[in-house]
Amino acid sequence: MAISSIERPTARTFTAKGLATRERIVEAASTLILENGVDAAKLEDIQSAARVSASQLYHYFEDKSALILAVIDHQTEVMLGAHRPVLKRLDSFGTLEEWRDLIVGSIESQHCVGGCPLGSLVGGLAESDPIARAALADSFSEWERLLRVGLETMRDHGELRADIDAGSLAVSMLASVQGGLLLSQTRRDSSAVRTALDMSIAYLRTLR
Repeated sequence: MAISSIERPTARTFTAKGLATRERIVEAASTLILENGVDAAKLEDIQSAARVSASQLYHYFEDKSALILAVIDHQTEVMLGAHRPVLKRLDSFGTLEEWRDLIVGSIESQHCVGGCPLGSLVGGLAESDPIARAALADSFSEWERLLRVGLETMRDHGELRADIDAGSLAVSMLASVQGGLLLSQTRRDSSAVRTALDMSIAYLRTLR
């Protein structure tokens, strides 16, 4: 999904064993970057965590920027992979509340540590890496699109008024989620993201 001027090898380039090694590197990098930040996650540490040699790491990624893009792709799929099954069948307030419970349950399972993986990457990359920022913008655009389509389906099913602006509502809800996750991460308490989502859903109910 991420857009980049860096040419990345496609899945066809690698054997099954090579793909497993590449995935191990990306997962190790994702963990270290989320725990320590982009700058503090050194290639040597990623190499050690992934149990690969330097030559293996550079076989799959020409530099840290290429690896970061792979981390963005990985975290995007992790996040949207969790949200997509619910959002793709979003057609009622009941499903919207199920999505809220998914978000709240997810951060509670992490004891409110880490926040949103994509949001955390934005904090470390948006001002220093324009290619990574563009890739993250695409990731959020896809999340926003899933919400927008779900809200349009709710409108088409008569759950929301015919004159709603589904695009603006999707942006507002996604912003509420991100702000709520940030506050919950800071406070180590899920009530902030729960409140943010409950208020968003309450507002949508006024548009029935």
